[in-house]
Amino acid sequence: MAKHLLCLYLICATVPGWGQLTDYSNLDNWAAHGAKQDESDKIPKKLRKKNDEPKIAMVFFIHPTTYTREKAYEISWCARVADSVLNKQTDETTILFQASCFNEQSIVYAPRYRQAHIQSFFSGKPEAKAALDTAYNDIRAAFQYFLDHENKGMPIIIAAHSQGTVHAGRLIKEFFENKPLQKNLVAAYLIGMPVRKNYFTSFTPCKNAGDIDCFVSWRTFLNGYDEIYVRAEPKNSVYVTNPLNWSLDTNIISRKFNKGAVLLKFNKIYKKVNTAKVQNNILWISKPKFPFSFLVKNKRTNYHIADINLFYVNIRENVRERLQQFIAAKTN
Repeated sequence: MAKHLLCLYLICATVPGWGQLTDYSNLDNWAAHGAKQDESDKIPKKLRKKNDEPKIAMVFFIHPTTYTREKAYEISWCARVADSVLNKQTDETTILFQASCFNEQSIVYAPRYRQAHIQSFFSGKPEAKAALDTAYNDIRAAFQYFLDHENKGMPIIIAAHSQGTVHAGRLIKEFFENKPLQKNLVAAYLIGMPVRKNYFTSFTPCKNAGDIDCFVSWRTFLNGYDEIYVRAEPKNSVYVTNPLNWSLDTNIISRKFNKGAVLLKFNKIYKKVNTAKVQNNILWISKPKFPFSFLVKNKRTNYHIADINLFYVNIRENVRERLQQFIAAKTN
C-alpha cells in the first residue's frame, strides 16, 4: 500500500497542474542567460575575433536529456532543477558544445528544467508521459518569462536537441505557428528528433541556406545504418535537412563542405570530417575522419550525441546567414 501511494505521489508530482513551476526570475534556474557569464558564451579559439560583434538576436536553447542515471526514474521521473551534479554535467556538455555554436551574433538563453528521465522515451507508463509534460511546463514558463522580461522584441532563434526538440516543437505550435510572434522568428533548429511531415500545419522546413521563418532537422547515423525505431517509421515521413548544404535533397555532399566539427576538445576545430546524405528519414554520414582517427576504436553507428558537434561551424555560419536575411527582409 505504501509503495502504491509513493508511486501515485510521483505521478501526481509530475502531472501538469501539480507541483510548482520553476521560478525563472531566479538566475540560478538558467543554464545560459544574458545577465551572466556561462558556458554558452565560450568560443573555440580558432573562431574568436578581436572585436566582439553586436548581439542582434536571442537564441532560446532547449538542452537534451542529461538525466540518465540508471534507474533514477524509480525514485523520480523528473530531474530536480537544483541538482548541482546534474547541472554541472549539463553545463560542461550540451551548453558548452552545443548552445555555444549559436552565440556569434546572439545572446543565448537556456533554461534549467525538470527534464524527463531518458527512460521516458522508452516506457509506455503514464509516469513517462507525465514527466515529459512536466518538463514542457517548465520550458513553457521559461519561455514566457523570456518574452516578458528579456526579449524586448529582438529576433528569436529556437534551437534544441533531442528531448529539447520534443519540447521545442510544442513551443513553436503554442507560441509561433499562425501567431503574431511568428514574425519575430528567424528560424528553428530542431535537431536530433524526427519532425514528421504532418506535425506542423503551416510552419515549413527550410529548403535553402538563407531561408527564414522555417526549421531544419536531422538525425545522424553512419552510412548504411539506422535503428529499429527508424525502420518502423513510414518511409519519407520525416523532414531531413543536410547541414552541409542546407537542402532537403538526397545528394551526397562531399566532406570538403564540412567547415568544422568540435569533438572532444572544445578549442579544436576539425575540418572535412565527414560527408553527409539524406537517406529516407535520417542523415547518413561517412565515418568521421580527423588526425589519428584511425587509432580510435570507434564502432559507433548512431551519432545522435554528435548531431550538432559534427556540423558546429556549418551551423554557426548558417545562423549568421539566416539572421542577415531576416534583418534584410525587415528593413526592406
